[in-house]
Amino acid sequence: MIESRILVDTVEIFRPGPPVLDEASGEYVPGQDTIVYHGRGAVFSNGGPGLTLSLQGQAYADDTRNRYRLLTPLSAPLASREDHVRVIVATQDPGLLRRTWRVMDISDANSLAVLRTTWLDEITQSTSGV
Repeated sequence: MIESRILVDTVEIFRPGPPVLDEASGEYVPGQDTIVYHGRGAVFSNGGPGLTLSLQGQAYADDTRNRYRLLTPLSAPLASREDHVRVIVATQDPGLLRRTWRVMDISDANSLAVLRTTWLDEITQSTSGV
């Protein structure tokens, strides 16, 4: 089966919880995440960091730094824009751990799909203290 050969990692798609006031420090801290999917998946780089040029003063959306693809089974729920993804278990590359990606758009849907594809932008920009 193709899923068992490609979907070798364990991933989570989650929605970050709203900030919660820490009364001891008086600062807001991240709230409880809502897990949308926990299961088999794979994360693939789709080339190097992107570059978007714009005219001065013109807005542009989704200037992605590092575009990735998340593959999940078709039975997995669709990820929504602004959901986040993390790799919980990396069977081949430990460099996938301790990284977080932002979902760029609702997951692809196709008539002849074998796996679900979701486009990601890496949020993590440092390997220290992540």
